[in-house]
Amino acid sequence: MDRLLRGVNLTLQHMRHGRRFPHVNLYELEDEYLLTAELPGTAVDDLDLTVANGVLTIKGTRESDGVSAERFRRQERFQGAWLRSMNLPDRVQEEDMTAELKDGVLKVHLPKAPATTPRQIPVSEGGP
Repeated sequence: MDRLLRGVNLTLQHMRHGRRFPHVNLYELEDEYLLTAELPGTAVDDLDLTVANGVLTIKGTRESDGVSAERFRRQERFQGAWLRSMNLPDRVQEEDMTAELKDGVLKVHLPKAPATTPRQIPVSEGGP
């Protein structure tokens, strides 16, 4: 196995960071769902949040640290553009969603829609 892997020009460092988007946490609270994402180094002007057909898309960029790529000895935080789309939970009021970015943490508030109660549908006998 070692001989096989020596022939492949990949390091574990490159394999670990194949995804170029932030990880998110989604919490269910009493009146809302709360989505959080850690975005250190991302400015509010570099974020774009959209929602359509039950899908939330978070798009952004993280600027470089001003150090050229050949100077890195280890790089674990990605730089550049990224995009993350995810299905929203059922019962979210899309028109009332809000978001804020503070201290590098994005919080997206997803208010729950009121619970719907089943409605009885009357059934009539068919005609002739």
